Amino acid sequence: MKKQVIRLAFKTSIPVLAGYIVLGMGFGLLLHNAGYGPGWALLMSVIIYAGTMQYVGVGLLAGAASILTTALTTLMVQARHLFYSISLIEKYKGMGKYKPYMIFGITDETYSLMSDPYIPVDKKDEPLYRFLVTLFNHCYWITGCVLGNLLGEVLPFSTDGLEFSMTALFVASFTEQWITMRDHVPAITGFVSSLLCLAVFGPERFLIPALLLMTLILTLLRKREEAQA
Repeated sequence: MKKQVIRLAFKTSIPVLAGYIVLGMGFGLLLHNAGYGPGWALLMSVIIYAGTMQYVGVGLLAGAASILTTALTTLMVQARHLFYSISLIEKYKGMGKYKPYMIFGITDETYSLMSDPYIPVDKKDEPLYRFLVTLFNHCYWITGCVLGNLLGEVLPFSTDGLEFSMTALFVASFTEQWITMRDHVPAITGFVSSLLCLAVFGPERFLIPALLLMTLILTLLRKREEAQA
């Protein structure tokens, strides 16, 4: 039974595999060009495990940013995970010994998989299944980061434009959800809220206001639907 759960978890995580290897390699190359070797790539991908923040972290390391600057930047960049956590409270009940790592291992792509209402295993195997999906995704990211850094040691690469790879991943995820989901209200809400806050607050400060606005709108819409039901 455990072999079957492992196989199903791996199958579920396959869509993340290619993306994380490529994106991780981009980070590894940037880190190498900033003067940090594979040991740093391994350490950051294991401990931090935050794609966007790791890309930003390269600049913070290279610029010798203060602890306060690093902490505030991390809060702003990763604030969306606070909202992820709220929506996963019910799903993560009863996860037992797996729960601490699963909380740590939440990323945008893992969150998308964890939010899927269809789980291809029995209820009793759900904690192990969710844990393995999270673990597989983390392993893909670590592999990509270290591999990219090692390639930077032996092959000359230009890192111009690599930062856009995270944006490309978000666009691909948005497109996939738009195609597969019948209800486009959350996607439209997120898109419009982001554009509005970007225009009002600017590119450096729009993320948290946009997340708050999305949460408010979706909460009001949900309460309205519940009242009409």
